[in-house]
Amino acid sequence: MGLFSKFSKENKDSLDKGLEKTKTSIFSRLSKAVAGKSRVDEDVLDQLEEILITSDVGVETTLKIIERLQARAAKDKYIGTSELNSLLKEEIASLLQENNIKDAEEFDLPAGIRPYIIMVVGVNGVGKTTTIGKLANNFRKAGKTVLLGAADTFRAAAIDQLKIWAQRADVPIIAQNMGADPASVAFDTVNSAIARNIDVVIIDTAGRLHNKVNLMNELSKIRNVIQKLIPGAPHEVLLILDASTGQNAIEQARQFTAATEVNAIALTKLDGTAKGGVVIGISDQFRIPVKYIGVGEKIDDLQLFDRVEFVDSLFK
Repeated sequence: MGLFSKFSKENKDSLDKGLEKTKTSIFSRLSKAVAGKSRVDEDVLDQLEEILITSDVGVETTLKIIERLQARAAKDKYIGTSELNSLLKEEIASLLQENNIKDAEEFDLPAGIRPYIIMVVGVNGVGKTTTIGKLANNFRKAGKTVLLGAADTFRAAAIDQLKIWAQRADVPIIAQNMGADPASVAFDTVNSAIARNIDVVIIDTAGRLHNKVNLMNELSKIRNVIQKLIPGAPHEVLLILDASTGQNAIEQARQFTAATEVNAIALTKLDGTAKGGVVIGISDQFRIPVKYIGVGEKIDDLQLFDRVEFVDSLFK
């Protein structure tokens, strides 16, 4: 059984709704760019470039897409504006595939690893605690036992919020008081998980500014302590990013990937932004799987990222 239920009609409807602002932003402007034109020329491509960049696809990724479209235009000699949407869809889908973005059904717990340790990183306000609660809920619904660790001891509110989400998800939590050593909390959490034969451990970490050296050192210390109990852990370092912040999300990804070995990304708040193009830019620039997307506030509003469904919804 996969971690989450197979991509359903409900998932698809939520994704369609979540990308509505992004679609409107991109395609209403694209329609204006091609109005009165019968073929894709340099002027159309220049306007498309501006549209993609301002939709937070990112400069580097946008230039890749434009270059591919230019190559198509040179090869085919003539591309009608009516074909632009389908060609753009093909190139974005191809880009995500080339970047080894997994299909949703491929995300499952590796066999023989128990407990599976997830260390969650990200700045304050991106939806980190909420995502942890939603993840815990999904793991539990998939039949896995889950334990949370409240290692963000910098703020009392972070500990309290995680306790609330633990109750909502109906999973246990290991927590100490504000100001406690985060590595100590992580150690206690993993130690307890081993004793209880827990399937999945999710450890929250402090969400202070991503460019602070002390935070980077703290993440290293947590990792080292965990590895004393389970060599090779954490198995997943999940970076939470707020899609609505656009280029700020890309900058945070750059800082966190430099600070620790991030190997999965969750993008939150896709439903409230026209900056959904950031999914494409992040996956292209960092070659790290976008594993989860948040498309709402409810406990079930977290989906495995499905690149095929994402592109279909974006161009629907």
